[in-house]
Amino acid sequence: MCIISDLSSISKYLSLVKFSHTIFALPFALIGFFLGIQEPGFVFEWRIFGLVVLCMIFARSAAMAFNRFLDRDIDELNERTKVREIPAGKIKPSSALTFVIVNCVFFVISTYFINKLCFMLSPVALIVVLGYSYTKRFTYLCHLVLGVGLALAPIGAFIAVTGAFKLLPLLFSFVVLFWVSGFDIIYALQDEDFDRSNSLNSIPVKLGRIGAMRLSEVLHFFCFIFLLWAGFSGNFSIPYFIGLAAFSGLLVYQHYIISPNDLSKVNLSFFTANGIGSVVFAVSVILDLYL
Repeated sequence: MCIISDLSSISKYLSLVKFSHTIFALPFALIGFFLGIQEPGFVFEWRIFGLVVLCMIFARSAAMAFNRFLDRDIDELNERTKVREIPAGKIKPSSALTFVIVNCVFFVISTYFINKLCFMLSPVALIVVLGYSYTKRFTYLCHLVLGVGLALAPIGAFIAVTGAFKLLPLLFSFVVLFWVSGFDIIYALQDEDFDRSNSLNSIPVKLGRIGAMRLSEVLHFFCFIFLLWAGFSGNFSIPYFIGLAAFSGLLVYQHYIISPNDLSKVNLSFFTANGIGSVVFAVSVILDLYL
């Protein structure tokens, strides 16, 4: 019975942070990691690889749990979100906050064992990923802040390997920034009326449904531009551009299946298309690096 109870508690926390959504940013962290080991003097190390994965998990878990903790009263009022773990009473707010603190501590510890630069930058990373949760209370640019948070993945993983900055992984960070910001605007369309009535900020509230969808398209176009820039800057070949085509095609697909009058396929766009796209693209990049 104790084992069953423990498994039930673990599943609640995995659901709280939507652990399966780690698939969005992790592939780009792996791109940054494998770009790093391609640099002269660096080789694959399981220790660094494991620490990079742990940093991704700890940072994202802290950010998601903090978002759920901070938004618990808002979520309780929203018909779509009132079933989440905290408003539904499955996890206590104090327990969720403890979970956030533990993940933050483990994240900082993990960076300490990577290199000095990662350790020094770890508070900055936490400020960005945790600070996002406050932004919809005062700015409609909250989607871009979320994009910045996830955009830390490729450059952060590269720094973990090399201890230095470089243009190519930074270009992939911009890819993530515009990609995530664009699809988060699409996801926020579901709460346009609720956000407006509760004085919360978002692009759909600011621009309306049609304007928000157009801006999302613009952001995804910039994502495509940075994909091309990274491809030519990194002297990539056929596998990369096959992955680029697949990733870009899925971006077009998610805009095709969603219209201002029909949001029924938002989850298909948000979870399926973006999840598949990020994995396929990362595999293509890594294959190109080794072929």
